[in-house]
Formats: sequence, C-alpha cells, structure tokens
Amino acid sequence: MTKKEFAKHRQQLMDMMGENSIAVLPNALVSTRNRDVDYPYRGDSSFYYLSGFEEPESVIVIVPGRPQGEYILFCRERDLSKEIWDGYRAGQEGAVELYGADDSYPISDLDDILPGLLEEKDKVYYTMGSVPSFDQRIVGWLNHLRKASRQGKHSPTEIVELEHCLNELRLFKSSAEIKAMRKAADISVQAHIRAMQFTKVGQWEYQIEAEIIHEFMKNDCRSPAYPSIVGGGENGCILHYVENNHRLKNNELLLIDAGAEYKYYAADITRTFPINGKFTPAQKALYQLVLDAQKAAIAEVKPGNHWNQPHEAAVRVLTAGLLELGLIKGELETAITDELYREFYMHRTGHWLGMDVHDVGDYKIGGEWRILEPGMVLTVEPGLYIRDPKHIAKKWHFIGIRIEDDVLVTKTGHDVLTKGAPKEVDEIEALMAAAKH
Repeated sequence: MTKKEFAKHRQQLMDMMGENSIAVLPNALVSTRNRDVDYPYRGDSSFYYLSGFEEPESVIVIVPGRPQGEYILFCRERDLSKEIWDGYRAGQEGAVELYGADDSYPISDLDDILPGLLEEKDKVYYTMGSVPSFDQRIVGWLNHLRKASRQGKHSPTEIVELEHCLNELRLFKSSAEIKAMRKAADISVQAHIRAMQFTKVGQWEYQIEAEIIHEFMKNDCRSPAYPSIVGGGENGCILHYVENNHRLKNNELLLIDAGAEYKYYAADITRTFPINGKFTPAQKALYQLVLDAQKAAIAEVKPGNHWNQPHEAAVRVLTAGLLELGLIKGELETAITDELYREFYMHRTGHWLGMDVHDVGDYKIGGEWRILEPGMVLTVEPGLYIRDPKHIAKKWHFIGIRIEDDVLVTKTGHDVLTKGAPKEVDEIEALMAAAKH
C-alpha cells in the first residue's frame, strides 16, 4: 500500500462524515503474553487502513475542513534510549514525512490537545467498546466540555459509530487491496501444496503446521492470518481445532485450515486430504459431495445475487447427497426445510474476507440479505463432519471434510483467488503420490 492509497481511504471517510465532525480512532493495545513478555504487536485493522502506521500508543484524529490539517496522528516521540531496547519510532517528523499526516503530536499531549479539537464539533465519530480504557477518556473529555458550556464552549451533541462507516468502506476492496489479497492467496496455496507433499503416516499435526508457517515466512508473511487448524482423523470434526498435537494415522483424513497474512490482508484456505495419499471409498464419496456443494456455491457468487444464495446452493447439494448415501432420510424439500443436514453441517458457507479473516461488513441491510457487488471478497467453505453417531454405519465415522476458497466478486461473475490449491480427488492423490518418490 502507498501513502496515496491510505489518503484515498481517509478522503472516503471524510466524505461520509460531512461537515463540522471529527473522527477519533485509537490503535490496538499491546497485549501481555506472560509476565514481562508481550505478544507480537499487530495494530488495529481499521487504524492501518487509514494510515499504514503500525506503532502502538497511537491515535488517529480526522477533522474534515480543518485549515491547519485534516489528518492528525498522535504517536510516541523519538527516544533513543527506548529505541535501543524496543526498536525505531517514527516520531512526529516521521508521522508527517513517512505516513502522510498533516500534523502530529506526542501521544503524551493527547489530553491537552484533543478536547480543543472536539470543541465546536456537532458529531464525534468513535466506536464505543473497542478500547474500553479509551472510552473513559472520551467520556471525560466530553463531560468536561459540557460542564464548560456556561463559559461559551460547545460540546458535541452526537456520537456516531465510526466502525459502521469504516466497515462499509473496507467491504469494497480497491485494486491495491485485491493485489495484496492475491499475494496472500498465492503464498497460502503454496503452503497447502507443501503440506500435502510433506504429510505421511506417523507425523505429528504440528510438524505439518511448521511446514505451513515456513512457507508463509519465507515469502514475506511474518504471521498466519489466524491460528492454523491441522486436524487429523476425528480432530477434523472439531471446527476450530488448534491444538495440533496428535499423530497422523493411516486411513484417516487430514483437514488443514490455514491462511497467510500479507501486509495486513488475509487468505483463508481449507483443504482435506488422505494422510496416506489415497481416499477410502467412504472418504471419497463424502469428499466428492462436499466438493460438488462448493462448486455449486461458487457458481452463485456473482453481482446481483444475494449473500445467502451460495449457502442455499451448498445446502441443497449436501442434503441431496446425504439422502442418496442414506445418512439422512426423507424427501429433499422436507429435509432442507427441517434442516436435517445440520447434524453433519452446522456452520454457514462463508464469510467476508479482507484485513480480518472474518472481515467486517453487514450481511443484511434492512432485514434482507445483502446483494453481492464487485470488489467484495468472501470465502466459500461447505463441509461435513461425522463423528460416531450410533445410527450411522461405522465406515462413515470420524470423517471431517471442509473445502474452502477465497472468491472475489467481479463485474461479470467471480474470480477464485485460491484456485491453485488442488482439490480434485485425482489431483490430490497424484500430488501426494509424486511426493513419495
């Protein structure tokens, strides 16, 4: 991303805010891992979306029409003694020169300067609840202004949810954002291919995870977009399994849900494949059913269709297949209406994707499913998860399958960003067979 791209995001926000308003956005807090060790810092996605700035202890203030500068960045001052220990800081000069701020002040001056910026404004765009400690400061500043009204000071009369405006902007990806997401997708594809090639009976799930992380990091992705799921056998039936600490067994499947984060943009891919490289007949039947459901869902991703149509398509294919295999009983339409599939398919077919793996954006508007438009990116990820119900034949037990791709809505249809990751039965088996020789 360039300074020009971040400036465009800020201008879009200001256009939504209108006159005599102010937006305030604090960055994410540093989180303690244990004792005096912190987790690696990752800033708030919306903060980065507006600024490209990645240091903690920072606050963005946007004031449309302010003569002295509409974009103010509060951040830490340069401090050589602290930079020796914890790394470089941009400081006030860097905030202006490197990150495009019109003006910058030390974060320690926030209490002195921000109340004056709030004064005389009608609306404050701020999201209550995201940083509770900062909420108290906002309330304090506003109360101070209200108490000073007898001295002629004006206090804002309305707090508007900043998150709602930013979520709407972030839902539609620019060409620069799509480029970053393609990069994250390509790197993630290679990681999944590497995992398939590396996997064999007797390895530990975390060894496969290590191969995935290696592929991410060697390609400029310092972090996964979310904790990787590497679940062998019955662990593949746990939707958010992250322990990744079991041995891989013969004649079982391995479900991997893993995606890289590239410059704050996420990929999200799931592939399921046989640990020994060959699907059993039961595994193959269920796998092909999930794959057919995914293809039907992806076909529904196009402008003018609504958000739920891919899910509806997946449910229809899965339900028909479960009836044909004898895993549920009844008539198709009744089985869909009664949601008989939910015993084995209990989640929805996708979510928005972007800077966050479960990205921002409304799924309904005015109570109706949102219409898909170009620039939106979503996942398509149907699955089946059969543990060991007594009314189901044993050959189906402990088969967990999910197939997930990242899909961009285009002007004429869709583009599967992650299509390079093998998912056809013969592709997977051929890739794993070749890796053994």
